[in-house]
Amino acid sequence: MKDIRGQTTPHLLDRTDRRILEALQDDAALSNQTLAERVGLSPSPCLRRVRALEEAGIILGRVALLDGRRLGLELTALIHIGMDRHTPERFASFEEAVAGYPEVQRCFLITGQAADYLLQVVVPDMDAYQDFLLRRVTRLEGVSSVHSSFVLRRVVDRTALPLNYLSG
Repeated sequence: MKDIRGQTTPHLLDRTDRRILEALQDDAALSNQTLAERVGLSPSPCLRRVRALEEAGIILGRVALLDGRRLGLELTALIHIGMDRHTPERFASFEEAVAGYPEVQRCFLITGQAADYLLQVVVPDMDAYQDFLLRRVTRLEGVSSVHSSFVLRRVVDRTALPLNYLSG
């Protein structure tokens, strides 16, 4: 929702909406019947609520989470990228390029660091990382610095948002 100044305001959710979102964050593959039972609704009203949450842009989609290690994707790198110029065109070009790289799991435009972007990248091993870095990232126009860190262990790794902050 947008307020009168065009700022995004939180969508008002009731307790049942929050319970639906919590259940779907836990398991997006729930059937409508099972979801309805979990949140204490009959199937039709439950489906209407889910569709309303989708139409409001709160539910963006549903995905299957895969175990990268079981698929041979052993190395996660965090890459701080510095740009040579801070222009909308330069940033847009960089963002479009990295959005097309399947290795890039997340790309953040950041502040407060000696970098402009933080990328989370997943690859099979160090050789694949070196190839990705040298053949793709460092060849992007405007990239002036690259600093990499490697994940040793995932201590907290969740996709669920903290819904406890929602009122209602």
